[in-house]
Amino acid sequence: MKPSQLALDLGPPYDDDPASSSDFEEIPHPAAHNAYWSQSSSTHPARDEELPLHYMSEEKARRRVTRGPGPAGGGFASQVSEKDSDYDAYDDEGKDVYSKMKAMKGPISSGRPRRPPPPPPTTLREFFQQNLEHIPPIIYTLLSCYTRFHLIGKSNVVVWDEAHFGKFGSYYLKREFYFDVHPPLGKMLVGLAGLLAGYDGSFDFSSGATYPENVPYVAMRVMLAIFGVAMVPLGWYTAVELGMSWMACHLVALMVLCDVAWLCISRFILLDSMLLFFTFTTVFCMTKFHNQQYRPFTVDWWVWLALTGWSIGCVCSVKWVGFFVTALVGAYTIEDLWEKFGDLRMSVREQLWHWGARVACLIVLPMMIYMASFKLHFLILNHSGPGDAQMSSLFQANLVGNTFHQNPLDVAIGSKVTLKNMGWGGGLLHSHVQTYPVGSEQQQVTCYHYKDENNDWVLLPRWDEPPYNPEGPIRFLKDGDIIRLQHAPTTRNLHSHPIPAPVTKLNNEVSCYGNATIGDYQDYWVVEVVDDIHRGGKDKYDRIHSLTTRLRFRHHASGCYLRAANAILPQWGFKQIEVSCDKENNPKDVHTYWNVESHWNDRLPPGEARYYRSPFLRDFWHLNVAMATSNNALIPDPDKEDILASKPSDWPFLRVGLRMCGWGDNQTKYYLIGTPIIWWGGTISLIAGCVAALVYLMRQQRKYQDMEPREWEHFLYVGKVALVGWLLHYVPFMIMGRVTYIHHYLPTLYFSVLMFAHLLDHFVFSARRLSTRTKQIVFGICVVAIVGTFWWFRGVAWGIDGPINDHWGLKWRSSWNIYNE
Repeated sequence: MKPSQLALDLGPPYDDDPASSSDFEEIPHPAAHNAYWSQSSSTHPARDEELPLHYMSEEKARRRVTRGPGPAGGGFASQVSEKDSDYDAYDDEGKDVYSKMKAMKGPISSGRPRRPPPPPPTTLREFFQQNLEHIPPIIYTLLSCYTRFHLIGKSNVVVWDEAHFGKFGSYYLKREFYFDVHPPLGKMLVGLAGLLAGYDGSFDFSSGATYPENVPYVAMRVMLAIFGVAMVPLGWYTAVELGMSWMACHLVALMVLCDVAWLCISRFILLDSMLLFFTFTTVFCMTKFHNQQYRPFTVDWWVWLALTGWSIGCVCSVKWVGFFVTALVGAYTIEDLWEKFGDLRMSVREQLWHWGARVACLIVLPMMIYMASFKLHFLILNHSGPGDAQMSSLFQANLVGNTFHQNPLDVAIGSKVTLKNMGWGGGLLHSHVQTYPVGSEQQQVTCYHYKDENNDWVLLPRWDEPPYNPEGPIRFLKDGDIIRLQHAPTTRNLHSHPIPAPVTKLNNEVSCYGNATIGDYQDYWVVEVVDDIHRGGKDKYDRIHSLTTRLRFRHHASGCYLRAANAILPQWGFKQIEVSCDKENNPKDVHTYWNVESHWNDRLPPGEARYYRSPFLRDFWHLNVAMATSNNALIPDPDKEDILASKPSDWPFLRVGLRMCGWGDNQTKYYLIGTPIIWWGGTISLIAGCVAALVYLMRQQRKYQDMEPREWEHFLYVGKVALVGWLLHYVPFMIMGRVTYIHHYLPTLYFSVLMFAHLLDHFVFSARRLSTRTKQIVFGICVVAIVGTFWWFRGVAWGIDGPINDHWGLKWRSSWNIYNE
């Protein structure tokens, strides 16, 4: 049964006046022009929705109503199909005009232009025609394989930081715990590459050593170079997602392919290729997510948001430099949510969904990935190794091969012990025969992160008490006991006096004084129990346990507390951590907390393993703080010249390079330097981009319209991704105190490359005033310059043989130390 028809009386027809001065399309009366309406309804089923609505401004109505079919109409509807536009007509649902309107789903104003998906291919020919856009990145990927793999095994010696990261990979294969300032994901991938290549972890990767035949270093280099290969197609597709023209996309891919610094760093057993790869994937996923913003909460929207979070977790788990690209995603997210907050047509529920999605995918998911990398790190490295002392005593007690489980549980007078500082990243109380060159000039006391006999101390009674009798009754150590701490190798006593500490001047100096028979009242320390990790508050027990009981040592004479924070002694103190006596009693200061780690006493039985459980979150936090502490300690040494180090101001204009190996005539030489055209052009483009944006803003203030709104939004969007990304990666190195090298600039370089291509795209390749031939000439010049300079400098990445002075023309700046002079 057909539904009843509704008749609409529009009144008598009116005379059409062809000579109208109106700028709007003239709509004829239905009664007089049935042919027009029947044709329109058949060819344009949505034409009735394109009528200007009563609450639209004149300009809005003008955009929504076309003059006629085809591109000659000039209206918005003639440029975007009705399905592709995704515009929903305003619907006030019966409310008045001033009610809040619903969110309007329209085409985004930046990023890659949206096009309707093609129909499914019916033939192989159609399939290839629809995927022709993927041919260039495939070719670039093959070229990248050639450049990254060519002569990759030419040098059979340990090059530069292969001495560190190759050795860390060996520890994973041997499952021995080690300590490093970087998160574990990249080094686990190095270990995985070694495992897949058949390496057994037996080589120590000494700097400059020749690889033995049983070390498959070429296979390991090839597997890690795959991350460098993938950078090139990622650069291409990121440029596509940023909405660049095909010429600009080619330039981005070429610059990533032809930069010799990126090429050189990708060909060795290092973390940098993985760091760069995940930096590229983070930017790519962010741009893909941006292009899904017009249809929120769809499957693709969720996928790219989650992949952005996954990539953030990975890049931060390789090196902490990954937090810089995380900050870029954070800045983009804050701006995006701020704009959504200002959209009055968006309901509160929808706002909360947007916030919740970003918190889950961009905060919770990366944190889970980051923590999972440490969990896997702890599971693999379950044997005692060289990095044990950086971790808590409880953590070490659970390592295979560690003897802490044999420790007597109850500590007594006469026990020989090591004392571990419980501050994050704390070391072992240590002394050696060297004396302070300042202050009392007595024997030095420090904190040391490695195990040796100079960490051993004997707990003894006071001078005015009977000496310790190993045959007498056992006296267990308790809260409030006053004791002496005798350094076992030198027999000197832990001592303090009112002399300023060498570094922390407000604290008292701590030294070793006297011997087994000579001492004074300044050798007395009061044991104060804080709590026990397993047993709780000190009111629940009376005996002190090794490993789990947290102690403070108060100097009996002056009342100050034994403390080891992060102050580093000068070279005369071997760069070890200063130990001082803090005159301020701060019960919450963990740097004044100590625990008994190793414990030897033949008169006491070993403890029980059930007391040695160590929770993951405590170990995770402890290791991260220890990493941060050690990273901050990597400061330039004024007593030693580091010829490899450089300052951040040297990087943008390529003032320095870095010799990655020995420079003898019989050695294969690698020089870490960028392709000058790419580095210089990228830096100049950053300056030019800021100037161009300022000029455009000034002209807009004077009511000049240099470009359409979409063009302006696109110019700002790509410019902000490039400039903000560059600043977030570069400025932190300007303010941090640690030693820096040119390879720290390599993630930053990517954003200058994007800016370089973006400005050429904006002013040349997409310019309306330039002819196609002019654009092609400029493009050709850029390609020749990039490829030509790469080919000129290719040897610094592929290896230079023979005397370096025989290879002329490589020193483009006088500050480059590429030649022997």
